[in-house]
Amino acid sequence: MEYSPIYQNLHVVSSSPVKNKLFVFCIMLSLWVYMIYCCVGYCSTMPSLMVSTASSKHSQHLEKVDPNRTQPRLQNEGDLESEHQEDPLDSLDPLFGASSRDLFNNENDLDSRGGEDWDEIRSEQRTLDNNVMSSLFNESGPVESKKLPQAIIIGVKKGGTRALLEFLRVHPDIRAVGAEPHFFDRNYDKGLEWYRDRMPETQEGQITMEKTPSYYVTKDVPARIHTMSPDTRLIVVVRDPVTRAISDYTQTRSKKPDIPSFESLAFKNRTTGLIDTSWSAVQIGMYAKHLQRWLQYFPKDQLLFISGERLISDPAGEMTRVQDFLGLRRVVGHKHFHFNPAKGFPCLKRPEVNSKPHCLGKTKGRIHPNIDPEVVQRLREFYQPFNRRFYQMTGHDFGWGSWS
Repeated sequence: MEYSPIYQNLHVVSSSPVKNKLFVFCIMLSLWVYMIYCCVGYCSTMPSLMVSTASSKHSQHLEKVDPNRTQPRLQNEGDLESEHQEDPLDSLDPLFGASSRDLFNNENDLDSRGGEDWDEIRSEQRTLDNNVMSSLFNESGPVESKKLPQAIIIGVKKGGTRALLEFLRVHPDIRAVGAEPHFFDRNYDKGLEWYRDRMPETQEGQITMEKTPSYYVTKDVPARIHTMSPDTRLIVVVRDPVTRAISDYTQTRSKKPDIPSFESLAFKNRTTGLIDTSWSAVQIGMYAKHLQRWLQYFPKDQLLFISGERLISDPAGEMTRVQDFLGLRRVVGHKHFHFNPAKGFPCLKRPEVNSKPHCLGKTKGRIHPNIDPEVVQRLREFYQPFNRRFYQMTGHDFGWGSWS
């Protein structure tokens, strides 16, 4: 049978779409095969991702927090309870009995990180992103992993903890998270794996650190840190409690200008001079009360007390103490600091790159409001027995205030 030319042309036209579809299908199939091949090859060069996922699930079972496991080291009965009936420290117990009146310092997570510290947080995120990229292109470099912190700055608020953390981050053997994780006081129920994931990656021999100043005054934190690791090194930055309370109030007023005056918050009865110990700005400065709780779980040689005043006047000297305490080389010294008279505190220099000094956030060094001198003197008298006991417990005289 012969086909006419017209029929042949119709046959070619009708079969052409089928060939086109088959051709497109072959191309798509080839692309999919190529993409799968590339993904398999990429994953094979990064086995650590697979291992870390599996190990994190396994370690989640191994590292569940068990508060009942803690066996605290109790103090000797005579250490802190001598002269019990007449000791003003024993007559004031707002932290172990009554709740804290924190109406004007009830800061959320954003505030606890410090609005002024967002520059440091953003800087840390950029560093983290750079580390991720470097790990992709430098597979033969040192192995890095996230670890639970071996040292923690536990306090105190408005004592100088941010400055100390930034000074420490200059040291090559320190890796510290910038934002306050608040794990042991607010996020404990999220578990240790959540906490570990907040930490920066470290190499072998580097120390992981964090700072959350509210730890020092929170009742359950000592036991919880002890449960995580009884060998944790603890650093406390303390400051004249009167100046610290005023600084605390100044920070709160900068965010909430309509709060009552400092004097009205500090006193239960201004006429009689009765201090309101339920106000957190007053409570935090009762350092000896808080320290009693920490010494039930940690020996004194695992706590280092840094003077907030000397961190300003002699940062290199205080940094020497911190580096020795952590068992580090004395890297951070005088050459790393430049005093800024406008700010009133030292700024960091990086002499190896001859860079411009880096100062803390613009809201650091706020001007304090004028407080009635009689109020200041009454607060000094109130803190006197707490300070003296604190000096005895730490073996260090911080020289706060005049008692005339």
